[in-house]
Amino acid sequence: MDLPVKILEVSESEFRTDYPGLDDISERLDSLHSGNAIDVLNWESFDYKPDVKFSMAYTRHEILLKYYVTEQWFKAEKTESNQEVYEDSCVEFFVAPSDDGIYYNFELNAIGTCLMAAGTERSNRTRLAPGIISTIRRQGSSGVNSISEKSGEYSWTITIAIPFTVFIHHEVKELKGRIFRANFFKCGDKLRVPHFLTWNPVGTEKPDFHRPEYFGLVKFV
Repeated sequence: MDLPVKILEVSESEFRTDYPGLDDISERLDSLHSGNAIDVLNWESFDYKPDVKFSMAYTRHEILLKYYVTEQWFKAEKTESNQEVYEDSCVEFFVAPSDDGIYYNFELNAIGTCLMAAGTERSNRTRLAPGIISTIRRQGSSGVNSISEKSGEYSWTITIAIPFTVFIHHEVKELKGRIFRANFFKCGDKLRVPHFLTWNPVGTEKPDFHRPEYFGLVKFV
């Protein structure tokens, strides 16, 4: 069965400086917030659905993202780059800038700890050096210190500025007019009640985000 392919149009945002502060970026993304929902439940065994939305824009140097999350079970225990943040309350952005088969996965918990890797499939990936990951600017509403799991409705946001330079296998200098293949995710593999949500539907038997054949399209306008 063919699944639908979502298309997201993303506009350029202009600021007074080339690298605006994260507070300014956060406010701009709030103003652009169009309710892009990460709300597809693809797997019957995992039916818990937190409320998750995102806003997206870009500048001449960075891709800008902000996630808005409200969930019943929450934790943010991982504090070092490339730790298994998907075991925490985690938001993710998988993106393929070209048709060469290589895609990048950006995975962040609520305190901004980031796992980033590149490759052509789940079993053929290389995690990027912490020095490269450190150039991804992040600001979360939950602070930066480790948080053990807690229950009860909890809302959080995270703002992310991804510089073009982290796409180490591609030359990304200008986004206007380009189309990337991508998907957006929310998960919590080791929360008391695990969940796996996607923006574009994924047609696998079990949860698997590393399936670029199910990516949607992001058009930079």
